[in-house]
Amino acid sequence: MWEYRTPGIPDELFVTAEGVPGPTKEEIRALTISKARIREGFCVADVGCGTGSITVEAALQVGPSGRVFAIDEDEEAVKVTRENVRKFNVQDRVEIILGRAPEAMQALPTMDAIIVGGASLLKGILEVSREKLRVGGRVVVNAITLDTAYEALHELKRLDFREVDVVMVFVAKGRFVGGRAMMMARNPVTIISATKLG
Repeated sequence: MWEYRTPGIPDELFVTAEGVPGPTKEEIRALTISKARIREGFCVADVGCGTGSITVEAALQVGPSGRVFAIDEDEEAVKVTRENVRKFNVQDRVEIILGRAPEAMQALPTMDAIIVGGASLLKGILEVSREKLRVGGRVVVNAITLDTAYEALHELKRLDFREVDVVMVFVAKGRFVGGRAMMMARNPVTIISATKLG
């Protein structure tokens, strides 16, 4: 199993299921965790958790003294997330919530970081994130479509988030074909992060 504290667990180590998005690719996960600036003891939410790969990565960062809330409206996603949480032995610090965001976020405590992926009601999710984040807390949105990236930037500006950072990540992964390495392109992802300063 994964014995390291650094993010970037190989994709193939995660349990997956047909119809459940994910796992978020390992290079994207590593950058997402970095942009969230997660420390030991932090309280983190993974909104639209899918297979729970970011939930697991965040749980390894917050350690036993921290807490991670994984939220998804899909029962199968919640089931797969639960399997991955058990597989990586982080169930002592993860709470899995079956529910639709942003409503399912209302019961969250004050958060240090909120990571959003696969969310359709982004405006409402970012509004609740603004309420739930402590001052200095971080929000990270992983956008697969340009529409989502545009909406995230618009809403972060409207909600007066600061230190907005935008990174579009292009990854090509090596695959061996006939004994030779061939680079296979993956879909680009825009990672947008920001800080609540007031």
